[in-house]
Amino acid sequence: MALPDWTVYLLCIASICGGFYICRFPKCARKTAWKNSLIGKLMARTEKPLFWIAYSLYTRTKLGYIFHKRQMRKARERYPNGHSRTQPTIINGIKIIPVPILADNYSYVVIDTASNTAVVVDPADPQPVQACLEEEGAALQAVLCTHKHWDHSGGNRALKRRYSSCRVYGNAMDNIPGLTHPLSDKDTIDFGTRLHFRAFFTPGHTVGHMIYLLDGQVIGGPSSLFSGDLVFLSGCGHEYAEDNLLFAAEVEPCNVVREQKLQWVLQQRGQRLCTCPSTLAEEKQYNPFLRSHCQDLQGALGLQQKQDEDWTSYRARVLEELRRRKDIYKDR
Repeated sequence: MALPDWTVYLLCIASICGGFYICRFPKCARKTAWKNSLIGKLMARTEKPLFWIAYSLYTRTKLGYIFHKRQMRKARERYPNGHSRTQPTIINGIKIIPVPILADNYSYVVIDTASNTAVVVDPADPQPVQACLEEEGAALQAVLCTHKHWDHSGGNRALKRRYSSCRVYGNAMDNIPGLTHPLSDKDTIDFGTRLHFRAFFTPGHTVGHMIYLLDGQVIGGPSSLFSGDLVFLSGCGHEYAEDNLLFAAEVEPCNVVREQKLQWVLQQRGQRLCTCPSTLAEEKQYNPFLRSHCQDLQGALGLQQKQDEDWTSYRARVLEELRRRKDIYKDR
């Protein structure tokens, strides 16, 4: 989740002894001025107080939802048919449909075609999700929400109102909108006879982030992982595959598989085609955040294990260096 652009206007709320300050940049220069400003640089660092002020406004106040509604409206106007063209994945009667959301995100509608039972993962915008359900003639049974950020949870309440039997699942630690069924690590959730999910607690992106694994054994096929903002194609993000692979090229330039994947992604995005799904086997070949154990990547980063350093601590240091370089890369 990137910080919303209304933080351009709400630059800081001073402590008890201070006041409330508002700055406004001209629209044409807003992005550049914000990026180059001292406040912008401070808020780019996730451990800085101003970041947490803006983050709290986004996640804990009505300002966050107001911003989200504005983003939905802008995306619907700019992309009336969605930001990307998608194709469903069908596995022995289970249909997984990526639904383009906002400017670069996806929700996922999962349908058991035998019973027309549907589950939706992270319905940020209820309108395209509902349109997908109606087109498929499917009855929504549940929302599986990975985390609280509005660009993943913004449609929960609207869908719950529209489908009275709809349940909303997620981690109670995350203050998820419309939550009805709190989950813990490794909880299982069944819908009908063929949709069997297991939830895994993966804190980091948020304190209560969860991912959902659709069990493939029940349907005689591969399992499907819905990872929220934990991991994405060659990094983390939404429809960020091209940018993520370009970053991967900087930290591991000699990776041939990564270069092949980049060329495929460029071809896809040139036609506004979706770049998901991916597989974990593929990701392990080119996603630097899944390759902290690889000597090639460690060498490219200029790192080596110290004599008294255990393996886990060393890999954590590799990940830290990757994250630092990704922050610098994003700030360019």
